[in-house]
Amino acid sequence: MNDNSALYAFNKYGDTVLRMAFAIIGSYHEAEDITQEVFLTLHAKPQDFENEEHMKAWLLRSAINRCKNYKKSSRITKNSPLDETLENTLSCEFTARDNEIREKIEKLPEKYATVIFLYYFEEFNVREIANILGKNENTVSSLLQRGRKKLKTELEKEGYIYET
Repeated sequence: MNDNSALYAFNKYGDTVLRMAFAIIGSYHEAEDITQEVFLTLHAKPQDFENEEHMKAWLLRSAINRCKNYKKSSRITKNSPLDETLENTLSCEFTARDNEIREKIEKLPEKYATVIFLYYFEEFNVREIANILGKNENTVSSLLQRGRKKLKTELEKEGYIYET
């Protein structure tokens, strides 16, 4: 990797990493910070990637790990009106229905929210998600199935008609 590789990665996958962090954290401001940390790490410690998919998987895995660390940290505070304004900036990249569903996904346990987001919003298949998360494909399939079931229950409570 050369000095421009982190910039290339940011230009190509910056939005994807930001959306992933936002889907997990639910705060646009914190998602931006996490995204910045991921790309600064890549710049400071260049990696040798086998291909584009390997780079994308590394970036998403780094973002997921940072999101987990963030959730464990004491920095988590209740959203303020300013946070909501910032969140609207990213929310406009999704449709209104996507935003409603994303909010429901956000409320799921992290293990389900992550696989659902990667599968439906980033359009990874089960094998790719298993590689990104370092899990068995059967485990990812089970998480996806259970997550869908929980999401369906939550959506039905809100009056959505769930189509399979």
